[in-house]
Amino acid sequence: MLTDAFSEAVSLIASGNEDLFEILLLSVEVSLTALSISVLLALPLGTLLAISHFAGKRVVITCLNALMAMPPVVIGLLVYLMLSRSGPLGVLGLLYTPTAMVIAQVLLITPIIASLAHQTMEDLHVEYAELFQSLRVSTFRTIPVYLWDARYSLVTAVLAGFGRAVSEVGAVIIVGGNIDHLTRVMTTAIALETAKGELALALALGIILVGMALLVNAAVMSVRALGQRRAYV
Repeated sequence: MLTDAFSEAVSLIASGNEDLFEILLLSVEVSLTALSISVLLALPLGTLLAISHFAGKRVVITCLNALMAMPPVVIGLLVYLMLSRSGPLGVLGLLYTPTAMVIAQVLLITPIIASLAHQTMEDLHVEYAELFQSLRVSTFRTIPVYLWDARYSLVTAVLAGFGRAVSEVGAVIIVGGNIDHLTRVMTTAIALETAKGELALALALGIILVGMALLVNAAVMSVRALGQRRAYV
C-alpha cells in the first residue's frame, strides 16, 4: 500500500497535477509575501537594537527572543481573535483568507529574522562603532551601511524565516480554515489528506516540502561560503 501511494505521489508530481500545483503556488505566494513584509520590518529593527542605546533595550531584546519561541497556534489564536467578527478588525472581513495567513506568518517569522539580524549586527557594531562616532554619523544613517556589509549573513536569516513560514501549519490552519481552492496550503493539505487516508497527495506534497527544505539549506550553505570567500578577498 505504501509503495503504491509513493508511486502515485511521484506520478502526481511528474504529471503536473492541477490541484497539487495550485496548493504549491498558494503556499509559495503566501510565504514569500509574509517574508517580504517581515524583512522590511525585522532587518531595520534588529540593526537598530544592535547599534542604539535606550532605556529598556534589554527588555525589548528579551521579549523579542521570547517571541521566537511563541507557539504558532497561540499566534494563530491571537490573529483569529483580532480578525473574527467580534474582534477589532472583524469589519475588514480578512478571516479565512490568504491575507489572514500572511498576517499570521509575519507575526511568526518577524521575531526570528529580527533576533538573528540583531546577533549579526551586534558583532559588526563592535568593529564599526568607533569609526562612525568619529565621523559623527547618526544612528539612522548607519543602518543601510550595516545592512549592506552584513548582507551575506542576513540572507541566512531571511532564508531561515522563509523555511519557517512555508513549513507552518498550526497558525495558518486556524486563521485560514484550510478551504479548498482558497486557503489550502501544503502543510494544511498534508494534515487533511493524511486524516482522510488519501496518502498519495499527502506524500506528493511532503516530497515537495522536503525538497524545498533541502533547497533552502543548500542556499544557506552557498551564501555562507560566498560570504567567507568575499571576506578573504
